[in-house]
Amino acid sequence: MFVMRTSLAGAAVVVAVALSACGASGGGGQTTQGSQPAAATKSATGTQTTGGATTSATPTTATSTGTTTTAAPTPTATANSGGAAVSGSPSSDECQAAGLALSYLGGQGATGHGELGFALKNTGSTACSTGGYPGIQFLAQDGSALPTTPQHTTDDFFGHLPLKPLTLQPGQTVSFRLGVSHGGGSSAPCSTADALQVIAPNDTATLKVQIPDGASECGTTTVSPLQPGTSAFQ
Repeated sequence: MFVMRTSLAGAAVVVAVALSACGASGGGGQTTQGSQPAAATKSATGTQTTGGATTSATPTTATSTGTTTTAAPTPTATANSGGAAVSGSPSSDECQAAGLALSYLGGQGATGHGELGFALKNTGSTACSTGGYPGIQFLAQDGSALPTTPQHTTDDFFGHLPLKPLTLQPGQTVSFRLGVSHGGGSSAPCSTADALQVIAPNDTATLKVQIPDGASECGTTTVSPLQPGTSAFQ
């Protein structure tokens, strides 16, 4: 009888333990089950979000690429820039040495002042634009440079010549004059110039012309702006 009760009590204990264990297992399963969907949902949401971002990132990248292409028009900028870097340099329609011929118009003088006239002719097949003051350099008979101090002016000893833009059609000329001081009217050292080297406005190449019988120049030489035809030389 004692043994039976003991067995029954033991059986009851075993059943209680088993039920307790099942209860614990069920609670753990619910917790795990509750966590797993949450984790899965988060993971799935993250994956989907990431996937969506990746999917949406592709159009974004394409949009960015398209924007970069549109926002950075290098050819236009270069063209514009070129138009800007090119603004201080000779442009294609400006008269340049390759399409010009330099000639000597003559010289005259009075009261210690000498006037020398020169012309630039458009020898090209298209019109070109010019205007302003040419660069000058007197040359000796052997071609060496003589002391030359040019003074650009619209008003010299011989009168007024306006500064204005000019267009040269093929075969047309523009002219300029130089005012020099003869030895008798100046205390400065004087030289005899046998030729003149000229650089057209907005150009860098040189042209050269002989001065028949030479020209006496002493110190500063006035340079007039270019004028239509041969009107600069009076």
